Amino acid sequence: MGRPPLVPPGPELDPTERTRYARHLLLPDLGSVGQRRLRAARLLVVGAGGLGSPALLYLAAAGVGTLGIVDDDVVETTNLQRQVVHGDADVGRPKTSSAADAVRAVSPMTTVVEHRERLTAANALDVVAEYDLVLDGADNFPTRYLVGDACARLGVPHVWGSVFRFDGQVSVWWAGEGPCYACVFPSVPPPDAVPSCAVGGVLGAVCASVGSVMATEAVKLVTGVGEPLVGRLLVHDALRQTWDELPVRADPGCRVCGSGADPVRPLGWASQRDDDAATASAGGGRPSVTAVGLRDALALGDVLLVDVREAGEREVVGIPGSAWLPMDRVRAGSDADPLPGLDPPPGVPVYVVCKTGARSAEAVDLLRSRGVQAVDVEGGVLAWVRDVDPSLPTY
Repeated sequence: MGRPPLVPPGPELDPTERTRYARHLLLPDLGSVGQRRLRAARLLVVGAGGLGSPALLYLAAAGVGTLGIVDDDVVETTNLQRQVVHGDADVGRPKTSSAADAVRAVSPMTTVVEHRERLTAANALDVVAEYDLVLDGADNFPTRYLVGDACARLGVPHVWGSVFRFDGQVSVWWAGEGPCYACVFPSVPPPDAVPSCAVGGVLGAVCASVGSVMATEAVKLVTGVGEPLVGRLLVHDALRQTWDELPVRADPGCRVCGSGADPVRPLGWASQRDDDAATASAGGGRPSVTAVGLRDALALGDVLLVDVREAGEREVVGIPGSAWLPMDRVRAGSDADPLPGLDPPPGVPVYVVCKTGARSAEAVDLLRSRGVQAVDVEGGVLAWVRDVDPSLPTY
């Protein structure tokens, strides 16, 4: 069902604004009053990436008065395939600066607030409290849980989107009105349990599909038009070109917004839990080598280099001479067959590489528990490109 508009209308539109937003004014459910609400609205977009890009452009074009942008990253060449607020000339620039320029080019009347920082437990409440609504296009689970936690605590509606390969998801989390993010996703996945777009890839146009739905939901909430996605999760399959709807509900015992919530607990329990897990697993006596050390070991011979990445990653770039054994096959190994499909000579050290080092560390721990003389390659393939062969592509 519909809900009251989030934002009261601002002053009357001037003639220039009435011309600019004429197509909105023609909509019976939106009209002049709805446009005045949009102009008075303050919306925060978390992540100026694949989802944030189309959302920012459409919200700016729609006449949203203030757009905050949170991102601590800089533009990289690999972003340009989908992050349409950035161009070639922006590579190396802070994403908030590049995105702000793109927003102003579309709508000079929109006020842009750059939050060139990472959201943390220390600053999330202060940042979110400045806005009427948050759109979350973050690309990592700690930030997603942190945004959901802050929004639930402040009672701020939270438009959320996610993309991977050819699939997308969109919903509106709103504690008190429906489920919050943690009601539906109560457990933080272990590191690398869910591949990121940087590992598994994403079709750029899927970001546009999901990001535009996020912008539509934001406009509906601000103006009170239509039925927002509170209590509903949209699932998009671009290969079949379908949108399916799943009902979702608030968890009465949710530890963020329900009876399980602790009012004095620190904000961002998800991020803290991930940090604790990383600290507990770091090191632990695991032997490792730098990319330069790997180069020297390969030059001497009598080593086996095993690449545990996915097939698509190897299509982009690989270290010459590496054998392929993706992580699912490593995990499926046993003491009797620790390297399924590979048969290194006895006593030959096995060097393990992935993209940046997280999966290779897990693989080395598994292999050493099975008696393999395994060594982790610190920094993975990206370190090899950076320190050994910069002529290779990256991703």
